[in-house]
Amino acid sequence: MQFSDNASEMELKLNIGSMDIRNTKDILVDANDTSLTIKVLRSGSPITLIETNPLFDRIKPSETIWYIDDDQLIVNFKKHDPELIWPDIMESWESLAAGSSQLLKGTSIYLVGDSTEINQKVAEELATGLGYTPLGTKELLETYSNQTVDSFLGTTLTLGLLAEGSDSVAEGEGAILESISSHVRTVVATLGGKHGAAGRSDKWRHLYAGFTIWLSQTEASDEDSAREETHRNVKDGVTAYTNADVVVKLQGWDPAYAKSVAQGCLRALKQLILSDKKLPGKKGLYIRLGCRGDWPNIQPPGWDPSREGGENPGTQ
Repeated sequence: MQFSDNASEMELKLNIGSMDIRNTKDILVDANDTSLTIKVLRSGSPITLIETNPLFDRIKPSETIWYIDDDQLIVNFKKHDPELIWPDIMESWESLAAGSSQLLKGTSIYLVGDSTEINQKVAEELATGLGYTPLGTKELLETYSNQTVDSFLGTTLTLGLLAEGSDSVAEGEGAILESISSHVRTVVATLGGKHGAAGRSDKWRHLYAGFTIWLSQTEASDEDSAREETHRNVKDGVTAYTNADVVVKLQGWDPAYAKSVAQGCLRALKQLILSDKKLPGKKGLYIRLGCRGDWPNIQPPGWDPSREGGENPGTQ
């Protein structure tokens, strides 16, 4: 199979010479908005050559044409979004990783949620796929403070800050997030649980510098139930994690499936950015203006959050 995208149109070539197909009636090309199935009939029995759902993005099925050229079946497609270059015909881990690079434009990614381990494992997979640098606030915090997170729970953390117990962890991680907020092409795994900065709305000022993904564990039995749960979470706003740009629900956890979770993250980010292609540039502007806490309603230069009665953490 050969696939190419030259912006104006896409082309898929399939070798069918060995199948001895002589009649075009023996070929079925079923193209829909986000799916494609190609079958051939041999001795009256259908053989599937390709079946993909979803495609990398949407096509215009009414403008799909196909023909036989020597021993190849050639299918031409028209895209809904001619500016988006498709790395492949289907939405796979490889195509998402390659396609997300052009969409993110270097914007960093922050993973939040109740589990530090899950955040770290998924961050490693995302960084590998995107060619980004993986960072973990737990390791950075422990290196900077020269002690483990567990050891200074209930102690004073000396980072130029005076805070006790769990507050010290949130303050310390907040300082780390501030220091890396201007970095590009990084995937940052934050601390999970109630001690982390991401669990507190007043600590999101620098998290808004990148695209935030909430890895949310759920007991929902199906996709619809998980979606309803997410809507309730956002509506209730009982946790600061609802400030995240996107939510990825996990039923249970197994480190062996970290890449599958990472693929779900890229799929969600792709959908978000395609809905508003100005978002990466807006994140960049937010950083250049000093991560003042005015996301997503960025205020003019010179705006001082202290004059507005404190930071406006915003929601997304």
